[in-house]
Amino acid sequence: MDRLSLYLTLATGPVTVGGLVITVMAFGYYTWPAIGGAAAVGALAAWPLAYLISRRVKRKDPNFDHTQEGGLIPDPSKPEV
Repeated sequence: MDRLSLYLTLATGPVTVGGLVITVMAFGYYTWPAIGGAAAVGALAAWPLAYLISRRVKRKDPNFDHTQEGGLIPDPSKPEV
């Protein structure tokens, strides 16, 4: 887990939920279970998508060394992983 993905979740969440809800409504499903299901799937997919975006951004950075990644919870006293 890295801090950049946590911040990107705030951006990917609304985009993912909104896109899925719009897709469900475009197919003609206007019921609450369909809209709620699309919103739930979008909310659950927000962090994994943010993590993938974070990894891609960091791999494109020539000064970032992804072999030095820490554990599951980053050490707050260290720089960004």
